[in-house]
Amino acid sequence: MQIAVPDHKARELQRAFDVFNQVSLELTQAYETLQAKVESLTAELAVANGELRRQYREKEALSERLSLLLDALPAGVVVLDGEAVVSEANPAARAMLDDPVVGSDWPDLVRRRLQATDAPDEWLLGAKRVSIAESPLDSAGGRLLLIHDITAAHELKARLERNQRLAAMGEMAASLAHQLRTPLATALLYSANLSEPNLSELARVRFAGKAADQLKRLERLIQDVLLFARGESIGRDVIPVSSLVADAAQTMEPLCAERRVAFCVTGECEDLIITGSRKALGGALLNLLENALQACEARGGEGRMAQVGLSVFSDGGAIRLGVRDTGVGISPEAQSRIFEPFFTTRGQGTGLGLAIALGVARAHGGTIEVNSRLGTGSEFVMVLPVGGKEDAAAECQQVNQY
Repeated sequence: MQIAVPDHKARELQRAFDVFNQVSLELTQAYETLQAKVESLTAELAVANGELRRQYREKEALSERLSLLLDALPAGVVVLDGEAVVSEANPAARAMLDDPVVGSDWPDLVRRRLQATDAPDEWLLGAKRVSIAESPLDSAGGRLLLIHDITAAHELKARLERNQRLAAMGEMAASLAHQLRTPLATALLYSANLSEPNLSELARVRFAGKAADQLKRLERLIQDVLLFARGESIGRDVIPVSSLVADAAQTMEPLCAERRVAFCVTGECEDLIITGSRKALGGALLNLLENALQACEARGGEGRMAQVGLSVFSDGGAIRLGVRDTGVGISPEAQSRIFEPFFTTRGQGTGLGLAIALGVARAHGGTIEVNSRLGTGSEFVMVLPVGGKEDAAAECQQVNQY
């Protein structure tokens, strides 16, 4: 017995089968597409994993080479964390410091093992001299310290400087002999006159005074020679520039007043600080001022009052101490030689004053500039590194830390 299905039901059933078939086909296509995508991603992942394994092997080899390099380095390498505790140290650093380095507090280790020197970033480590260079590692405050043993280099430098000074002294021996012979012969001449039996008391006193003057000139010459031969060290005095200028002015004002030469100080220097040798810098500045005063005297009276000026001002990271006079000036030929030891344009000069002053300036990381024209006077400017109060405090803090 057959059941008759109405036509409209049959058509609906057929449409349902058609929709089902369409959806099945789309699902099959989507599955195939997804399967292909999975296969593609699997292949890409395999390639990426292979690349990562290759990079890992390369980095592992690089790390091994760096480790071997650090172990072979003659310089010490110390790694500090954000709390200034040593987290790593290579064998050279452990051998230099001769201390359980890793895990130690670095500032405490420095206080126990290192001693500051005159040169920045250089320290005494027992019988050795080392330099320490610091580099930041990360934002957490880590630092990398590179410790170099510069004992041999420092000794070679000191030996070279000594040999250079000895060579200069040897080249100038003839000039020095002449400088010594002239006042010595004069002193001997005056001393011989003192033995004359018929010499009046007034003449005897005058000859004795002249002989004493020549002996004092000899003494000054010998002191200058010793100072030049010895050289200058930078020192660690913290010197307010205002104090240095005030001391120089206090010495020069009566000398200028006695010789009828005007003296003035210009510029602002209240907060400026110099680190170095106060005695050496003060002596170099006075040397320049006394030369300026002598230049004014050499000119003589020309209807106007001669003048010596001391100026001070800061120029970026340097301080400029200028000494200007209205004296006779310096010829271009002489300007090229004025800093040579024993070169002088004055009959009574030793020729060492400017050479010593330049040596002091260079020992402090500076120099001396000269500007002069015949008939209009001269200006000598001592240029020195300078820091403010904050810089001086930071330096002191760094010294305490190291």
